[in-house]
Amino acid sequence: MTAGCTGALSVTLCRDPRQFAALAEEWNRLLRACPTATPFQSHAWLHSWWLSYGREGRLRLLLVRRGEELVGAAALTLVHRPLPLLVPLGGGITDYFDVLVDPGHADQVVPALAQGLHRAARGAVVDLREVRPGASAEAVFEAWPGARAKLADSTCMELPTLPFDELVKRMPASGAQRVRAKLRKTDAAGIEEHEVTEHEVPGAVRTLLRLHEKQWRGRGVTPEHLKPRFAEHLTRATRRMVRAGEGRLTEFRLDGKVVAANVTLLSAALSGGYLYGADPDLRDRKVDIATLLLRYETGRALAEGRPVVSFLRGNEPYKNHWRPETVVNQRLLLSTNALAPLLRLHESQLTGRERAVGALREALPAARDWRARLNELRVR
Repeated sequence: MTAGCTGALSVTLCRDPRQFAALAEEWNRLLRACPTATPFQSHAWLHSWWLSYGREGRLRLLLVRRGEELVGAAALTLVHRPLPLLVPLGGGITDYFDVLVDPGHADQVVPALAQGLHRAARGAVVDLREVRPGASAEAVFEAWPGARAKLADSTCMELPTLPFDELVKRMPASGAQRVRAKLRKTDAAGIEEHEVTEHEVPGAVRTLLRLHEKQWRGRGVTPEHLKPRFAEHLTRATRRMVRAGEGRLTEFRLDGKVVAANVTLLSAALSGGYLYGADPDLRDRKVDIATLLLRYETGRALAEGRPVVSFLRGNEPYKNHWRPETVVNQRLLLSTNALAPLLRLHESQLTGRERAVGALREALPAARDWRARLNELRVR
């Protein structure tokens, strides 16, 4: 550990995984106090990710204390490719990043986090991905004493928590009519809901991942979702989060058989549908599982007083049917002034890559059109 002091606060950089494990109780106390925190800042999610994905010697936890009380935290790890970077714990399977700040001491904690992170970043660029608008990390960015840059990151879709009938009314009349017809068929099928207990989680996660793979077979499943380390992480994190009320795993059963399952991650600010799996045979029975899941989750969020139902990352067409709010995450780049050239190099590489990806996305539809046209000519 290394430490510094800012006024009445102490700032410590923790590199010891055993101390990280022991932080659970006070970490989650801070999590509950921080109004901007998402479920991905819970100790259960972050520590589980570290156990499955962390690299020895790379842990970097910035801890701010007022006396013995934890009032600020940032969970990071050191990577060396493509250059030395401090990046959030959680990696590519985590939808939102934020630092934790006790709102009662924010005016002291934010500059303490900025200064502590500045010391920790002497040899690396800080690359904070997936920062949700309004996050506490934005305040750290504004207080940063060195070089900085801000880029757009992933697109997320969010709905206000309303009675499901009100959400349906937001749709065009024809779309609303189709949704109601789908739900009548779904209800007629007799699907039953079962909220999984903590001890049932391991078997339920195995079922969910099997259904998820089956659902996406031949259509480009995310490769990471099929790896043992992901299953290990999701099982461990979900079990802990179910125990703490930070998540739930729901099974949907038809004639006693699990035909769909959904992991939802929870914070005071939102309910986020993280991953689901569904038997593709449901389509033959005219069951629209996505609509069923949304109706269930909005009902639960409304009962629990969570203001937002988030589809999390991705702008898939089925999400747009509900007229959600589009929320673009931010990517915050920070460095000392001495490393400003390295930050600008990293920024230019990222923006160049984004332009290339955008051009490819624009080119693909045209390429598909040309292939279709060529096929027509061959047939003729």
